[in-house]
Amino acid sequence: MINFDSLYQNLSDSPIQAWRKPLPQLIETALSDRQHGKRVLWQKLLEELPEITATEIDLDRDLLKIGHKKDCSEQQKNQLLSTLKQLIPWRKGPYELFGIHIDTEWRSDWKWQRLQKHIQPLNNRYVLDVGCGNGYHMWRMRAEKAKCVIGLDPSQFFLTQFQLYKHYIGHNQPVHLLPLKSEELPAMQSKGFDTVFSMGVLYHRRSPIDHIAELKGFLRQGGELVLETLVIEGDEQTALIPAGRYAKMRNVWFLPSTAMLVRFLERLGFINIRIVDVTTTSIEEQRVTDWMDFESLEDFLDPNDHSLTCEGYPAPKRAIVICNRK
Repeated sequence: MINFDSLYQNLSDSPIQAWRKPLPQLIETALSDRQHGKRVLWQKLLEELPEITATEIDLDRDLLKIGHKKDCSEQQKNQLLSTLKQLIPWRKGPYELFGIHIDTEWRSDWKWQRLQKHIQPLNNRYVLDVGCGNGYHMWRMRAEKAKCVIGLDPSQFFLTQFQLYKHYIGHNQPVHLLPLKSEELPAMQSKGFDTVFSMGVLYHRRSPIDHIAELKGFLRQGGELVLETLVIEGDEQTALIPAGRYAKMRNVWFLPSTAMLVRFLERLGFINIRIVDVTTTSIEEQRVTDWMDFESLEDFLDPNDHSLTCEGYPAPKRAIVICNRK
């Protein structure tokens, strides 16, 4: 079983210690209620990882690099490669593990480059990453000297990918992925996280305003919210609610204009609201690779007009908004 003891130690005597008491039961319930058919296999893969010591760990780079190929034998490398391939698809990255390059579906480093220069320095901050996937951005946050980084994602598959990488980085790292949804966690009272990220989550929520209010509840006074989401062109009255799927995704509910997004944040009492980036997602940033060999962005677009999805909606465009809790 995955052990969360180091997480509980990090929470003790911290601004986010309010989570220390409810978390064990919340995690146990989530793992029990959302059991996956491959959970036993994934646990076995983690238990049988080859023991390899990395001579280098470099998280402060676009390609997160752990070790060199010279650190392991050919047998160990083949065993690790087999395990990694059993955990396809790899969606967020890229990673390199003992000379094995994991070319993920998303160039998640591009998103990090777009926001990194705009956020408050993460040095010594408690950081929450809602909808963290397999944790790529959490390692980038830790490289920025964050004191503790906690990610939320209900997928036990992503938890397995994260734990595999953490196995070789070191379990003493104050970086933790909880298999929980943000709505399953209580809001903080007076204290909370210094920085909260929500990237690629808002449009999956039926009530975007409730999600933003939820994020606010995790922040301390003056704390920073980094919100990244799909948007469309238009004024503060403009939003897209797909009739069915959007870019072949079932669970897309609400795409606001950036002006509407700002209005949401204003109504919820955020201050210092600024749109720092708006970028149309390219087929170079999200694409099919050997490590994610299913359909990807190019398959979701109109083959004759990449400015439209295959359903005829505007193609994916993503905005980054940064603001502070008053």
